[in-house]
Amino acid sequence: MPFDPIPLPRSGAAGTAHPGDRAVGIWLLGIALMVLIMVALGGATRLTGSGLSIMEWRPLTGWFPPFSEAEWQRLFDLYRTIPQYAAVNAGMDLAGFKEIYWLEYLHRLWGKLIGVAFLGGLVTLVLAGKVGRALLPRLVLLFALGGLQGFLGWFMVASGFFPHRTAVSPYRLVIHLGMAFLIFGLLLWIALGLLRPQPEAAPRRLRHGVIAVGVLAVLTMLAGGFVAGIRAGFDYNTFPLMDGRLVPAGYGALEPWVLNLFESVPAVQFNHRLLATLTLAGALWLSAFAWRARATPSGRAALLLAGTIAAQYALGVATLLYVVPVGLGTLHQTFAVVVLAAFVNALDRLRGGSGTA
Repeated sequence: MPFDPIPLPRSGAAGTAHPGDRAVGIWLLGIALMVLIMVALGGATRLTGSGLSIMEWRPLTGWFPPFSEAEWQRLFDLYRTIPQYAAVNAGMDLAGFKEIYWLEYLHRLWGKLIGVAFLGGLVTLVLAGKVGRALLPRLVLLFALGGLQGFLGWFMVASGFFPHRTAVSPYRLVIHLGMAFLIFGLLLWIALGLLRPQPEAAPRRLRHGVIAVGVLAVLTMLAGGFVAGIRAGFDYNTFPLMDGRLVPAGYGALEPWVLNLFESVPAVQFNHRLLATLTLAGALWLSAFAWRARATPSGRAALLLAGTIAAQYALGVATLLYVVPVGLGTLHQTFAVVVLAAFVNALDRLRGGSGTA
């Protein structure tokens, strides 16, 4: 059975490929690269505490920064009304506010540019006859998801304005981050399906291994979102033990117990470590089977997936030990998208289904 959760027309004997597939595929790869940069900007914005500096959501009119000192002062006065200013940046002057404003402004501007690049590219390709009828609904869906992501970004930011908060809700952060992963994955999946229309049959064990390890990797990424959301990476900065213990003290201290999975610093960090270690173990297991098939595209793709997971694990440990510096923290979040890209690439190589066991 072919593995293709989003079936696409393919070239071959049936001649079902559209002549514009290559152009559309390259365009989608460009949009996916822009999304990767967006994730990096989001990580830097979060780690520098810049995300709450703009308290207005203007998706259509907010293209330009303030041009007058009066407008700068108005925005600064708005920022000084939220709890983050009093608790974290009390005494900040207008010059300091401008420093955190620019990164959030760039983050939002880049999101708008992605929307323009997608819509402009889609209209151009449709008018040029490059988009097949079967593909168009998928591209429209992607654009709708991008619009939803913009709303989710504001939904996340707005949670940081609540009286009891100095940062955004970790739940909303994970939803926003998860949507970014979903959009990136769909962009890459559809692009590769257009650019590499001939699937390859792969060993069943390799196929199952890629899926299992990839799912573990995605769960680890989402767990990392909760680590970021409650700033759990700034505690227990030892490895492999957590302050001398395998399971940290206070793991299940919150009531009801389920809250520990999302709001307890020791539990959230431990769970992220555990999932990451399971993913690494799975990647090492996968690489043993992939090595036997290294002469095939699917084997090399599986090895690439295992390698990116190992690199991400090392990055995570370094980020923890150095107490989450902005550079390493941003790189760790961005490289999660690289791992996701390797997973989607491996899945694409397995579209032809299973061959031998």
